[in-house]
Amino acid sequence: MVKKVFVLTILALIISTTLVKNYTKKLDDKIFSVKENINYLTSSKELVQLEYDYLSSPEKLLELNSLYFDDELKYTPRSNIIIITDINEINLNALSKNGQSE
Repeated sequence: MVKKVFVLTILALIISTTLVKNYTKKLDDKIFSVKENINYLTSSKELVQLEYDYLSSPEKLLELNSLYFDDELKYTPRSNIIIITDINEINLNALSKNGQSE
């Protein structure tokens, strides 16, 4: 009788150990997946933040203008900017005349 109880106890321990190992393996896989998603999102956030920080300040834009465009960009007052809602509103003749006069 004692041998049967001892064997059943050992079998119960082996089965419970197997179940716990399988459960922890599944949890480990889920944790790994979540960490990978977090790493990807963090990387994306850092890139977007860098782009925002780099391009959002006027000083940086002026620095980039002088660095890459060699003063090819000109200042235009806000009142001279026309919002085009339809492609038919574009007057190509006026644009070419403006480009030649400068």
